[in-house]
Amino acid sequence: MTAIFVHGVPETSELWDEVRAVLNAGSVALRLPGFGCMVPNGFTASKDGYANWLADEIRHFEAPIDLVGHGWGGLLCVRVSGMLDSKVRSWTIDMARALHPDYVWNRVARTWQTPGAGEEWMEAALRAGASGPVSTAQRLRVLGIPSQQAESMASAHDETMSRCILGLYRSAIPNVSADWGASLARPTGMPGLVLFPSADPFDHEALSRVVAARLGARIERLEGLGHCWMTEDPGRSAGVLRRFWSSLSDP
Repeated sequence: MTAIFVHGVPETSELWDEVRAVLNAGSVALRLPGFGCMVPNGFTASKDGYANWLADEIRHFEAPIDLVGHGWGGLLCVRVSGMLDSKVRSWTIDMARALHPDYVWNRVARTWQTPGAGEEWMEAALRAGASGPVSTAQRLRVLGIPSQQAESMASAHDETMSRCILGLYRSAIPNVSADWGASLARPTGMPGLVLFPSADPFDHEALSRVVAARLGARIERLEGLGHCWMTEDPGRSAGVLRRFWSSLSDP
């Protein structure tokens, strides 16, 4: 079994370092194109572009594969799980509410989706460097990522990442469900786990439960943890994943 971890926005694969170290098992953390790495030739920064890229990456690994995604990474994991049911054994995501047809993006995301305003936001973040209220590092710290790790991830924020973020969010207006809803309106047919961190200001338990039921997934409440639960308590987070994966082999 290989666990494949997929980060969100505006993060990098370093998000998963502590959890993977605790798991001490076969795993890989993928880095989305443009997030501190090169963008492949011909790549389009959109939700479909990233989903197709992720599906191609997963095909390089031997089955069975357990997907784990955070934020946008989770949305992509659910999307590709239906495309690769012969390789993927299970998926685990957070922020399931973003798959609900009534989901409304948060204020910053709506700014990114607005031509002109999004570019100005990104330029201000790049000018701020590692400090200031609009810096990428500060935004990551507010989300619960330790300062040193936040600054390391923020160092990957450049003009390429800015363009990729804007393209990704602008491909999901009014929300992800508007285009992907038909494929997400029924159980995926494979085991899924929806995590709900109770202290995440961006999540909504009732909507996440609706989505979990629609996808035929289990849901587990992470009491007291926030948006970046995997960095807030890596040991507890790893334990949740271990228990879920162990249950898949039960008769």
